[in-house]
Amino acid sequence: MSADKKVRVRFAPSPTGGLHLGGVRTVLFNYLFAKSNNGDFILRIEDTDQSRFVPGAEEYISSCLAWCGLVPDESPQTGGPYGPYRQSERKARYQEFAERLIANGYAYYAFDTPEELDKLRQLTPNFRYSHENRDQLRNSLNLDEAAVKALLENGTPYVIRIKMPVDETVSLNDMIRGHVSFETSSVDDKVLLKADGMPTYHLAVVVDDYQMKITHAFRGEEWLPSAPVHLLLWEYLGWKTDMPQWAHFPLILKPDGNGKLSKRDGDRLGFPVYAMNWQDPKSGDLTKGFKELGFLPEAFINMLALLGWNDGTDQELFSLDELIQKFSIDRISKSGAKFDFEKAKWFNHEWIKREDANKLIPSIQHILTSHGVVVDDDNYLRLIFDLVKDRLTFLPDFWEQASFFFVEPENYDLDAIQKKWSDEKTTFFNNIIPALAAFEPWHTEEIEHFYKLAIQSSGLKLGELMLPFRIMLVGGKFGPHVFDIAKLLGREKTIARMKKGLAAILS
Repeated sequence: MSADKKVRVRFAPSPTGGLHLGGVRTVLFNYLFAKSNNGDFILRIEDTDQSRFVPGAEEYISSCLAWCGLVPDESPQTGGPYGPYRQSERKARYQEFAERLIANGYAYYAFDTPEELDKLRQLTPNFRYSHENRDQLRNSLNLDEAAVKALLENGTPYVIRIKMPVDETVSLNDMIRGHVSFETSSVDDKVLLKADGMPTYHLAVVVDDYQMKITHAFRGEEWLPSAPVHLLLWEYLGWKTDMPQWAHFPLILKPDGNGKLSKRDGDRLGFPVYAMNWQDPKSGDLTKGFKELGFLPEAFINMLALLGWNDGTDQELFSLDELIQKFSIDRISKSGAKFDFEKAKWFNHEWIKREDANKLIPSIQHILTSHGVVVDDDNYLRLIFDLVKDRLTFLPDFWEQASFFFVEPENYDLDAIQKKWSDEKTTFFNNIIPALAAFEPWHTEEIEHFYKLAIQSSGLKLGELMLPFRIMLVGGKFGPHVFDIAKLLGREKTIARMKKGLAAILS
């Protein structure tokens, strides 16, 4: 690839279901590489396997990327100069290239029926269609030209397979792993074009990458075994000088490091592995996502970036702009990265603390509405959020940590105070309640000063009278600075709650 070519990368998912966090990390690394090199990021939908197509999955993928802020420059939705961006809409293009491979001796027609191949698999353990047996099977390599022509003219179903060479070595220079070599004899003759005329991934990815002028092909390391087929196709189609540079990302591993993280692991261990909620349209099963759990997209992206990459410093919190500025593919590790949900929660907690309250008001309003509460005063919500944000791991925690601002407590943690209650404390609250009812100005510092002076005058200890005050206002031993709570509740609600709380203590 010439140095003056504009960087073009792609994410090419199959629309078969939810988007795994490993897939989002692949998007992220592609996106960061493109943007850090003033390049383009392309979304291409690989929907050639119609048997696995799931309605709504493509729209779901686009929604996930939009939530993450990883917006493609070209996609099925936005279009672009190299469309169409769905492989099913490019179907007519692939047959031509498959036929060219046959004409040049690099591929062949295979007329074996699925039933015949199933029988061979039953008879031969680990059966694979390869140089070891292709000369004995029903294909154009051992049928004469007239027989092949007759089969084609009669409409006999066939697939087109690559003819893998014997005892050759093909290599690539992986941007993460360095020089990687493959022995061709160990690779079977992959199907390139299926009986329905649709290409398999192997043919389609090469043709599409060539026609879309992709300069860098980045994908997970699970695709490494397919690399020799793709390398040969670039060569056989005469496009070797246009072949993209390669990088194969490390796996995201289970928390114990023993194997690739799967949806099953998330179900078993109680955390999501999908970016957003995914509901299977066939079964109706709902798989929960990071978004709905209460993750901020900034935290989700930040967490993913550090699964297998670092900038060489101790910095852990990065905005998307900072990631673009600092991203370098040579800082991606070769080894797998263990997923740590506790660390993921830490990222979210830190980003909630950093986030501008104005940006989160719609989410907070949604949380309140789900609990039957409507608040029209956004400024009031901003003030409350700023008081409780240090206590939030997930956004929905806002209700647990701040519900008392909107709904007065029905139950009180009386066990924490009743055992040490005294007539002197009753007298204190009977005196302080009317005094606060007339107190001005109703500001945090002034309320606190007045309350503490009253305690000092009563001869009681500060610690004895702070907890009852808090429990009267919120119902329990939690919440931010109690005088901030009183300030935001306002005089009328504070006095009413103190009266109600005192009555509950004395009952």
